[in-house]
Formats: sequence, C-alpha cells, structure tokens
Amino acid sequence: MKTEITELLGIEYPVIQGGMAWVAECHLAAAVSNAGGLGLIAAGGAPAEWVREQIRETKKLTDKPFGVNIMLMNPESEKVAKVIVEEGVKVVTTGAGSPEKYMADWKAAGVKVIPVVASVALAKRMERCGADAVVAEGCEAGGHIGELTTMVLVPQVVDAVKIPVIAAGGIADGRGMAAAFMLGAKGIQMGTVFAASKESVIHENYKNSIIKAKDIDSRVTGRSTGHPIRVLRNDMVRRYLELEKAGAPFEELEQLTLGSLRKAVQEGDAKNGSLMAGQIAGMIKEERSCEDIIKTTVVDAGKLMNGVNADE
Repeated sequence: MKTEITELLGIEYPVIQGGMAWVAECHLAAAVSNAGGLGLIAAGGAPAEWVREQIRETKKLTDKPFGVNIMLMNPESEKVAKVIVEEGVKVVTTGAGSPEKYMADWKAAGVKVIPVVASVALAKRMERCGADAVVAEGCEAGGHIGELTTMVLVPQVVDAVKIPVIAAGGIADGRGMAAAFMLGAKGIQMGTVFAASKESVIHENYKNSIIKAKDIDSRVTGRSTGHPIRVLRNDMVRRYLELEKAGAPFEELEQLTLGSLRKAVQEGDAKNGSLMAGQIAGMIKEERSCEDIIKTTVVDAGKLMNGVNADE
C-alpha cells in the first residue's frame, strides 16, 4: 500500500504508532517499524538523555525508519529537539504546542516534521512554517484531545492544506483505515491498539483494562482546566469528575493526577492510575503482535477500498 506517507517516510505501510508517554518506548517503536509501519518513541515529560538512550536502543532493535514524538510542554523540549538532530532521527511528530522554533534546525538536518493538530487553523499554521505532513487527531483518541471528531476534522484539514494528512482517533482496524482514506487521509495513526499489543511494555493490568473495556468505558477529564484528557473510567477518574463538577481548583485536580500515568503503566494501578485509552478500546478484544495488527489492518482496508468484503 503506497501513498504519499510511505514515500515521505520510507516505510512499507502508511501506519504510524501514536506517541504515548510512558508507553511508546524502544521495544514498541522497533516492533512497529519492523512490521512495516513507523514506530515512535514518546519523549513525554522525560529528560533528554532518556530520549537519547531510547533512540540508541531502538537502533539496535531495528534498521527501519522510526521517529520521536516530542511533547512541547516538556521542560526539556529544547534539549530533546537537539538530541533528535544529534542522534540522526529522521522523523519527529509534535504535540502540545507549536514546533516553529525548532523547525529550521530540524529541516537543516533533514528531519521530517509531522505535527499533531486538532483544528484546521493549526494545520494551516503548521503547513506555513514548513511541516511535511500533519496528523489530524479527533477527540475519540486517548490522552490529550481537542473537540472535533475524526470524521469531521480529517476532511476539513484535507481541504485546507496541500501537505499529506494522517488520520488519528478511533482507528483500530481495516474499516477505520478505509474510512480515513475515503475522507482524504494518506495514512493513519493508531495508539490504543498498539498499547495493548504483545510488544507493549505496559503493565498487564493496564493491558487488561483496555481489552476488557466496553464501548462506554472512556471518560474525558480536565475539560474545566482547558486540558481535556480521554481515559478509561476507574476510581481516580470518578473522584476527579466529582471534584471537577464541584468546581475544585486546578491545583487540587492536578494533585489527584500527579504521576498517575506512570502508576498505571509501570505499577499496574488500575484503580488510581491514569488509564489513557481511546474510545476504540471497546473493539480491542485480545493481545496481538504489532505485525498482526498492521498486516490485518492494511489487508482488510485494501479489500474494502477495492469493493471486496473484508470477511471474504
């Protein structure tokens, strides 16, 4: 399956793994890249030297292209931006801010820059400052989200920019991929399905929470703070939403979630940890290899786009 995205990134399939903090590390990134997609290391809020270490470990595990996702709110984002150049990483995706101040250095080093956007205005701005493509991410996605759904965001971004658009949010199989392509996307980004994959290093309790999730099990916290985040419901989320409804101050809400993602990923605290996952979790029923996820998604999408029933 060749598209502008496979040509741009030098990958076999137009499938990108989401940059999930604490989740997307060297083993997952390498597994996705080895399976023909683009694996990503998520810098999240980590120190720059941890990112450097992860890049070097990924190079030992794959000779295929991979990238780094940089969260621009990270206090060390400037250092991470330099590490990306120093370590010869060829693709960077960005979130939680604008990468404009790093663009010249990345471009000079031949880095392909793909910002994640949740609005047409941001997509156009990113194109103007030299982005090679954008990820249009709908609010069905896990983690930090915008307001628009994938179904309405993707075609509007496609119409607004000339660079290729990658669809994200609510995609976990060939049907989602085919739908994204019908909307004008040239590639897809998937997160939750890879978080629950065999190669994902998250705690089994977290994986099982995704696999057991029903269609109605995700909630959005933080709307009152201006930083909405989609997670699976648990004790911590219930408390957070109650406090939010009662008008609790930002500091009190922040205190409740401090270190909660790490609690879920590393300690397996499924009651008080932050189980970031998209609405698509209800469709994920088992732990599968990254290769199986990508191959099945691409084959089924191809059949659907060629007018063949995916079950045939």
